Amino acid sequence: MTTREDCLALDARDPLAALREGFALPEEVIYLDGNSLGARPVAALERARQVLAQEWGEDLIGSWNSAGWRGLPERLGNKLAPLIGAGEDEVVITDTTSINLFKVLVAALRVQAGRDPSRKVIVTETSNFPTDIYMVEGLADMLQQGYSLRLVDRPEDLPAAIGNDTAVVMITQVNYKTGYLHDMAALTALAHECGALTIWDLCHSAGAVPVDLKAAGADYAIGCTYKYLNGGPGSPAFVWVSPALRELVWQPLSGWWGHARQFGMEPRYEPAPGIGRYLCGTQPVTSLALVECGLDSFAKTDMAALRQKSLALTDLFIERVQARCAGHPLTLVTPLEHARRGSHVSFEHPEGYAVIQALIDRGVIGDYREPRIMRFGFTPLYTRFVDVWDAAEVLGEVLDSGVWREERFMTRKQVT
Repeated sequence: MTTREDCLALDARDPLAALREGFALPEEVIYLDGNSLGARPVAALERARQVLAQEWGEDLIGSWNSAGWRGLPERLGNKLAPLIGAGEDEVVITDTTSINLFKVLVAALRVQAGRDPSRKVIVTETSNFPTDIYMVEGLADMLQQGYSLRLVDRPEDLPAAIGNDTAVVMITQVNYKTGYLHDMAALTALAHECGALTIWDLCHSAGAVPVDLKAAGADYAIGCTYKYLNGGPGSPAFVWVSPALRELVWQPLSGWWGHARQFGMEPRYEPAPGIGRYLCGTQPVTSLALVECGLDSFAKTDMAALRQKSLALTDLFIERVQARCAGHPLTLVTPLEHARRGSHVSFEHPEGYAVIQALIDRGVIGDYREPRIMRFGFTPLYTRFVDVWDAAEVLGEVLDSGVWREERFMTRKQVT
């Protein structure tokens, strides 16, 4: 049986332990919510000062050239690319996940309309992140061309839902609720056999699990940078398009940053070559610049090492919660199988929201998602094994004492 001393020994031997020093984490806090908002890299504070004080404050508009502001989306995209199995100059960091999803959805439907206009169905999971579903609903309503959404309740039912009427299969690789990890290569191959294109949402996998878009034959991918990539709250998202599809159509948000000659100020649009055509408007430089600090953390390790530690952390947490909290109405909804697990663990509890609030009050920060799901994220860059032990112990104390029944924990806040 694992003990707290065993966890301390694991931390002492952990080859990734020094990476924690690169993050600003409050004392007396166990942070298990990096799957929702990554911790701040220490370097981000100085980088923000540099952008605000020097680049903006002193160099003013000249920084678009002298500080390289104009090239940030492409340059940072090249730093991110190896983490998701993309090539050089195939990724841009820009806009939000929702906006980038809209871009690639329209692009994929335009490609399919040219190949087989009878394909009108977009397949996704009922439990996919809501914004992904909402974007399809809004697009279908706007186009008024008979497009529809087919929702699948269980991962194992996806193959049967993909058929000759399917235009796009849109899947979040790691399900935001359960932590279920889809087999990207297998699902992509199945979609292609049926004539469909794939869009992969990497919000809960980029920086958390090894991803290889090109090896999997994926068509489109989008994702955020503020979770496991530690880019900061609301930091810009990213978009990747297979080179085989990239030049076939325009993306619909044809703004001036995606023009072939941005400062030619021409009255007609001509898309830029390559992934640059997926840019749209002027970039949020301050937040974009901070993304680099998070990405630089990954240069000190590799995804295989991070994945190994992630699985060890999540294995330990599942083991400890099930042992320490036995007898309480907790239901594990995250797969035990490594090949099907991302880097967060979810348990259902009838009063999950209140339990999470009581945990946060005790310094263990997770989060809550409907219905009844308590989520705990494990970021190998800074999560320790002793954090896992202590978090499970505090969860047991909260459940044993029933402190979560206090009214202050039952009252819902705007953000859960």
